[in-house]
Amino acid sequence: MAIVSSAGAGLRAASRATVLQLRAPQLTAAQVETEAMKLVTSSPVPVVISSRADLALACDAAGVHLPELDIATAGARKLVGKRLVGRSVHSLDSAVAAEGEGADYVIYGPVWPSASHPGVAPVGIDALASVARSLRIPVLAIGGVTAERVAECHRAGAAGFAAIRMFE
Repeated sequence: MAIVSSAGAGLRAASRATVLQLRAPQLTAAQVETEAMKLVTSSPVPVVISSRADLALACDAAGVHLPELDIATAGARKLVGKRLVGRSVHSLDSAVAAEGEGADYVIYGPVWPSASHPGVAPVGIDALASVARSLRIPVLAIGGVTAERVAECHRAGAAGFAAIRMFE
């Protein structure tokens, strides 16, 4: 999953990603809607919108991705129906709760130190493996994932990875 902040960045990443997550906290809702509409209508891969179930519906996106402290997974599921609902999580308990509330996937981490999460202690590859073993839904690794670490994520049981810098 490529995490992008604009339609232009998303279209550049689409040839290397299976899903795009539009995450642009610096933009207004109207600006996110504009970027999402451009991205959804032109992307060859599914697009999920970070934090905004309303914009995911308005733009006909594939779904919504929720930060850990965002609205409840179950609430988002009520809003978006059968569309994708993903959740970022930072602990096994949060991952299990997200699955129980109907998440289709979780993004877990940071597995390694990450510039996008300065000061946050990495959870490590063993914790990723524990979460992956404990869930029936896909678990994606995030945080410090590099091309050299992708195979390690898969060996730990992750279905894949999410990244910002790998797709810039």
